Formats: sequence, C-alpha cells, structure tokens
Amino acid sequence: MGKFPTFFFLLGLAALAAALFGALHNQLSYSVGPTYFTAFKFEQFGMPEDMPNRLAAAWVGVQASWWMGPLVGAPAFLYGLFAVPQNRTYLAAGLGAIFLVILLATFGALGGLLGGLAADSTGLLDEYLTFREGPTRSDFLRAGFMHDATYLAGALGLLAAFFPMRRGRTIDRLRSQQEVANAT
Repeated sequence: MGKFPTFFFLLGLAALAAALFGALHNQLSYSVGPTYFTAFKFEQFGMPEDMPNRLAAAWVGVQASWWMGPLVGAPAFLYGLFAVPQNRTYLAAGLGAIFLVILLATFGALGGLLGGLAADSTGLLDEYLTFREGPTRSDFLRAGFMHDATYLAGALGLLAAFFPMRRGRTIDRLRSQQEVANAT
C-alpha cells in the first residue's frame, strides 16, 4: 500500500477509533448521569423511545464523536504524508497518533468527571451555569463536564498527533543516514 492509500486508511481508522471511543465513553457517562441522556441527549440525537437506553447512549456516542477522529488526525496525517519518508513508518506513526489522541481523550473524560463531581458537591459554579430543564443538576454536571472535557482533550490531541509523525520522520532520517554510512 502506498502513502496516499495509507493516508485515507488512517483517516478511516481515526473515525472508527473515535466512534468506538464515543460509544464506550457514553457508557460511563450514562452510568454517572442517566438523565443527561434520557432528558436531553436522546431527544437531541433523535433516539427512538423503544431503543434500550444503553444502546441509545452508545449510538449517541458514535454519532457525536466519529467525526472528531478525521478532524483531529487529518493535519498530522497530512504532515506525515509528506514528512515521513517510509510508508511503514508513516503507518506506525499514524497509529501512534490515534492512540495518543484516544489516551488524551480518556484522561480528559476522567478529569471532566472529577470536575463534575467537584462542581456537584461544592456548588461553586452554580451561579455561573445555566441548567437545562430535564436532566437533574447532578447528572448534568457529571456527564456534561465529562463530555466537554473530552472534546477539549480531543482538540489538544490535534497538536499532540504531530509528535508521533515528527518522531517517525526522525527515525526514517536516522535510518537513511545509517544506511548511507554502512554503504561507504
């Protein structure tokens, strides 16, 4: 497979990874904030009323996050397409970038959950927040903070995804220099 097909493969894989992450993420956020989904997200995403709540939460996660993978990955994948000489290294760097962004999003989700729990227990932010009608205050804070922090961490992943690509570029350049040195 050449580098251009690898670029599109990485975009598709990033979309799939983001969709799976969203489905799993929403299982946790549904556990800590069920009315955030039943009184807000299910309606927002047009979930059928007869769909089981856990399945609906997962499907909302897929719909809400699949596009983040290609959006976050595309700049780094495009950079790597031209900067990383070897296709094998480019693929490995792309997989590393996807993993790194998922890892950041996971930490963002957990940080958001902690922030939501703190905001819920202290009430410090209540005067600055507008609570939606429907979800309970606690569910809105826990699941809402978790979702927002995950998107922020995913956005930071846009920058972090360049690191594996730059490392791949360095590896290929060093490998090339070593081959030249061994040939002489």
